[in-house]
Amino acid sequence: MNCVFCDEFIPKKKPLFENELAFAYFDEFPVNKGHILIVTKKHLATFFDITGDEQKAMLDLLNKCKIYLDKKFSPTGYNVGLNCGSDAGQSVMHVHMHLIPRYSGDVKDPRGGIRGVIPKRKDY
Repeated sequence: MNCVFCDEFIPKKKPLFENELAFAYFDEFPVNKGHILIVTKKHLATFFDITGDEQKAMLDLLNKCKIYLDKKFSPTGYNVGLNCGSDAGQSVMHVHMHLIPRYSGDVKDPRGGIRGVIPKRKDY
């Protein structure tokens, strides 16, 4: 199957947090200090493929991770993201959510946030 989460993270790495259906790990290639990935235990491709219980498990860990990062790094904002499908930029076909802490001054102009995935359409 060649899935980095199934082959490397889940069996070999200690999660930051875990519940019955999902894990949270620090991203090995963080875009900002404290970048966390929330990964389902079951291998399915996207957030839309998993059950409501699995979605809730991911959201529960999202909130737990946010509280943890608030205390550890004191970010001034967050981006939360899911890439669903290769045309949306998904490169690991195992559902995972990014929690990316943001800090004052980390980019010149953060306005538009997640809308920046298509740069020409960010501004309106």
